[in-house]
Amino acid sequence: NARESAIVEGLKVYGVKNIPEAISVIKGQNEVQPYVYDIREEFSHKKHRYKLDFSDVKGQENIKRALEIAAAGSHNAILIGPPGAGKTMLARRLPTILPILDLNEALETTKIHSVAGLLGTEASLVSERPFRSPHHTISDVALVGGGSNPNPGEISLAHNGVLFLDELPEFKRSVLEVLRQPMEQRKVTISRARISVDYPASFMLLASMNPCPCGYYNHPEKDCVCGPGIVKKYLNKISGPLLDRIDLHVEVTPVSFEELEKYQPTSEPSTVITERVTRARHFQAERFQEYSDIHSNAMMPSRMVRDVCKLDNPGKSLLKTAMSKLQLSARAYDRILKVSRTIADLDCVQEIQAQHVAEAIQYRSLDRDGWAG
Repeated sequence: NARESAIVEGLKVYGVKNIPEAISVIKGQNEVQPYVYDIREEFSHKKHRYKLDFSDVKGQENIKRALEIAAAGSHNAILIGPPGAGKTMLARRLPTILPILDLNEALETTKIHSVAGLLGTEASLVSERPFRSPHHTISDVALVGGGSNPNPGEISLAHNGVLFLDELPEFKRSVLEVLRQPMEQRKVTISRARISVDYPASFMLLASMNPCPCGYYNHPEKDCVCGPGIVKKYLNKISGPLLDRIDLHVEVTPVSFEELEKYQPTSEPSTVITERVTRARHFQAERFQEYSDIHSNAMMPSRMVRDVCKLDNPGKSLLKTAMSKLQLSARAYDRILKVSRTIADLDCVQEIQAQHVAEAIQYRSLDRDGWAG
């Protein structure tokens, strides 16, 4: 691990294969050149080289837009749709539109992966945002970390990146419940008899789920065969407190044959979307520069939302009407304001307008009274 150790500035690192060789170097009997590593050059060379790209995805422009908003405000999101609609394909491309890791973030991420023993022999620096996708059979310990010698879990390995939970209702309830505190505090504390370790866990949660056990509730062409109350029971597998921490509920429908047939490869590449996302994040960095623990709109506490998310009069009127007519829950109110703020940031405007509110409202599907029958 000489290559990895050489990342630390101000140290001379000599790579040896065994203890006798180390002793001979110390005694001056064997001359070994220090390992030279230009971290900035390698970081600049490696960064943002993703194999996947949003331009690969045919259609689904509305879902791409929702993920752009999620990336711009660091909002947690859930994709709801039938099997084969492209939820996983879209999710795996989310890291490609997140702002490029800066050097400090890359070093922080590298430390975690090094502790977990996940750096390859040739790798010395994590230069892309992590994307972790644990199976739904994962245990509590594997998700949050632990063991006799506490190792980081999936939530820490996703630090500065994305934690993707595919088929969210299939995860054990206990596993989903242990997510709540790290999502709030953006770190996880692992305590054992002789040691207590804090690992960072600042990640974007992206989840996916079928709308019902058969997968075809609200499908435009296929009929749902689930009985009365089954859809609601299926949704109740996800606790209210966890849903409270998810800002965008995005309904995904399959791309029709007609759309596939007429599709032209003119979709925006990830790099173009990243530019808009990064610009919106810059606005947020300026907005929250006085706060050490708030870096994006999604991190705003409720007490701050009313001050930061100022609506124009048409926007206020629209939100009031939507809350009443759609019977949206109280928890949806803050989420709509936060997402509206992010949409306004993407449009480079200071005041949140009615069209920003209207777009944010459509991402609260699971809050609508009667959505699950």
